[in-house]
Amino acid sequence: MEHKNKLSTRKIVFAALMAALTCVGSYIRVVVPISIGGNSAFHLGNIFCALSGILLGPWLGGFAAGLGSLLYDVLFFPDYISECWITFLTKGAYGLVAGVIAFAGRKDAGYFKSVLATLAGALTYAVLYLSKSYFYSGLLVGGLTPDAAWLSVLGKLPATIFNAAVAVIFAPILAVAIRTALKKNHLTLE
Repeated sequence: MEHKNKLSTRKIVFAALMAALTCVGSYIRVVVPISIGGNSAFHLGNIFCALSGILLGPWLGGFAAGLGSLLYDVLFFPDYISECWITFLTKGAYGLVAGVIAFAGRKDAGYFKSVLATLAGALTYAVLYLSKSYFYSGLLVGGLTPDAAWLSVLGKLPATIFNAAVAVIFAPILAVAIRTALKKNHLTLE
């Protein structure tokens, strides 16, 4: 018997909802200026990037996380329009990795698997974001020396760690709560 993985209307709507929540979560932020290389920000968008992957799986979750983050760049922070494609890829990787871990083995990720999924997504994103900050924003666009580019990365590190920690705390709790509510109402994302 052939099983086709079709994209249901419910999944498409839920992916759009997750993209919108990622965009709004990225909008809820505190910007911190740093002396070298621009600024950094504490925000809630990473929670929804991880949650997208955990609930929707790697491909659709990664797409929703990347799309929501790209929309934030385009709609609310025009200074980032030139690099919105990088945001799409890096935040998409966040959701993708979280989805790969959450959907490994069985599809219903519990709390601890959701924590691991969020942590893996956060680490992946942190490496990609800090690499982009060094190479693209620091050396290429900013014209900084390698030492100055490293200092700009160090300035972004506290916000990156904070955003990852907040996501690791809240995304698994929300994932379990949403899955429980869906089951209680006889709904699935399949």
